[in-house]
Amino acid sequence: MSFLFPSFLWGLLAISVPIAIHIFNFRRTKQVYFTNVAFLKAVETKTRSVRQIKHWLVLAARILAITCLAFAFSQPFLPALNKLSVDRKGVTSLYLDNSYSMESELSNKRYLDIATGRLSDLLGIFKNATSLQLVTNDFSAQEQGLYSADKIRDRLTTIALSNTPRSFDQVYKRQENLIGRHQSSGGNQLFWFSDFQKSTAGDLSELKVDTTNQLFLVPIQAPVEKNVFVDSAWLNTPFIRELQNNILFVKVSNSGSREAKNTVLKLNLDNTQASTASVNVPAGGSATARFNFNLKGKGFKKGQITFDDFPVTFDNNYYFVLNASPLIRVLHIYGQKGGENYIENVYANDSLFSLQSYSSQNVDPGLIKNSDLVVLEGVDHLSGSLPQDLQDFVKQGGSLAVVPSVSPNAENYNRFLSGLGINGLSVAASQTPAPVAMAVPDRSNPFFSDVFEESIRQEINLNLPSASPVLSWSSAGQLLISLRNGQAYLNQVTSGLGKTYLFSAPLNPAFGNFAQHAIYVPVMYKIAAASVRAQRTSFTFDENPITLHIDNVEPNSVYKLRRNKTEVIPVQRITGNQLLLEIPQGDQLGDGLDAGYFELIRNNKVEQILALNHNSEESKLQYHSPQELRTIFAGQKNVQIFDRIDDDAFSTEFQQQNMGTNLWKYFLYGALFFLLVEIALIRFLK
Repeated sequence: MSFLFPSFLWGLLAISVPIAIHIFNFRRTKQVYFTNVAFLKAVETKTRSVRQIKHWLVLAARILAITCLAFAFSQPFLPALNKLSVDRKGVTSLYLDNSYSMESELSNKRYLDIATGRLSDLLGIFKNATSLQLVTNDFSAQEQGLYSADKIRDRLTTIALSNTPRSFDQVYKRQENLIGRHQSSGGNQLFWFSDFQKSTAGDLSELKVDTTNQLFLVPIQAPVEKNVFVDSAWLNTPFIRELQNNILFVKVSNSGSREAKNTVLKLNLDNTQASTASVNVPAGGSATARFNFNLKGKGFKKGQITFDDFPVTFDNNYYFVLNASPLIRVLHIYGQKGGENYIENVYANDSLFSLQSYSSQNVDPGLIKNSDLVVLEGVDHLSGSLPQDLQDFVKQGGSLAVVPSVSPNAENYNRFLSGLGINGLSVAASQTPAPVAMAVPDRSNPFFSDVFEESIRQEINLNLPSASPVLSWSSAGQLLISLRNGQAYLNQVTSGLGKTYLFSAPLNPAFGNFAQHAIYVPVMYKIAAASVRAQRTSFTFDENPITLHIDNVEPNSVYKLRRNKTEVIPVQRITGNQLLLEIPQGDQLGDGLDAGYFELIRNNKVEQILALNHNSEESKLQYHSPQELRTIFAGQKNVQIFDRIDDDAFSTEFQQQNMGTNLWKYFLYGALFFLLVEIALIRFLK
């Protein structure tokens, strides 16, 4: 038998008080005179013997009552069955996993509710402790103190699901850090109540627990038959125009062991249902749904994919934002500007484009960085920093269309284009090469979607323009338009994050009639449309940082995220035209900032609309089993794993295995019993 508070055993010295009272009888004797005392001698002897027995019994009852009371206050207990028992004097740190995966159900009860109930039962064992700590995925400020069991139990009623998953390495470091603040040097016990989801747990094999502490893993889990969630969504093109057919692809995954048949997905745009699709998602696999839709009006459109999937419902909605008909910034850099103005004619007459034209000798490098498409036309020789500026622009995601001059400098162009992945460039010897008709383009190429009408898509002999090329190059990138002699007329080459479109002939009528043909406008529109840098349709809460393209950068600007009248100022920095935002984590988001739409505010003006979703890793409901956890922590004897906690005997079993059997109640009952015995002896034993 051991004692939790052995100092109370000094209370056994109180036994000396009844012993002293019984040894020194301070009662005053009273003389009684009789005429003849001879007849009382036998009676007096007999009475004295009975009185002594009574006194000894009362003394024993008092001694035993005081002894039991002293033992009760010292809280004796039988040692635990487990040799690595809990140190009741250390800090007890309790981690409750409140991530969204804890929304799964077992016997019609959420994992979170089961874990909360069992944790509350465990607090009954530590009800006299004052050094308890509760940690959740929120990592909130109120988790930094030590509290009593009643305080922790009160907080359990306020814990809700959190959109911030935490790896167990983060959890352990958090617990160690908080315990260290209270100058606890080992002898602590850490509890993890979690489903031990594999996708968010991190590498548990790398986790080493301090040997002076005890770690108890309490899994809550059950096999999941199916859970359908949206993995990602993307457009067939980065450019969306109103009143035209657009295509959205949605990848749907199933993390369960049973196929999800005929899952109906709904596409909503600005709270109006726009389309539906039905998919069969195999167990452990994925399927892609396709939505056709039209948009009315320009600007940001709020999109949402919804479906029904029970019991895990937190991932049944996927939010995204579409920017319909964004303004495309076109910069026209010219060297030999003819009177036809073909570039201005195609881009300046449509409100979709913002066109600026500058001579190659008088162009600001800042204009290049702020453009979506740069058209380099009729420049014989690229001088100064212009070649490097254009190369940097393309590699960082911009699009460049190169229309050669009548007599380009071969060496200069070779050096410039080789930096963009175009090699083997040569200039035609003749100043006026013979025109060659163009070959029929590959109409299955996505670049030419919506260019040719359906009625002529199968025709072979189309009326196409001709061209007199002044440039030729070795095979590079994707051939979009070729001449009938096999020579390339228009190539698309990927360089870094951007694209380069290289024409082999000037737009001058003397070198062909491409700019006067009907195909010219859709080709130039396609180049401009493809130059729109693909905007992210959605982000997740755990992305840090997220990168946004912003216009009209102002120094010392402060951007806010607003939703439902709640504003958050995230950590931010501006690099060029890029705004980097760190999404707040845990309880920093405040109340009501769940997945959905957020407005990016600057100077009380809405600059953009963002869509934030939960991390799809939370939807992958595969868990570490107790046996797998034992294998992972096999070399750490101070780590104990429980098999099940879904029964009501968890706290009792835990106490017997790790804390022993408390005996203080029995000694308290014994003290009361011996006090009753004393009363009975005094009253009834005459």
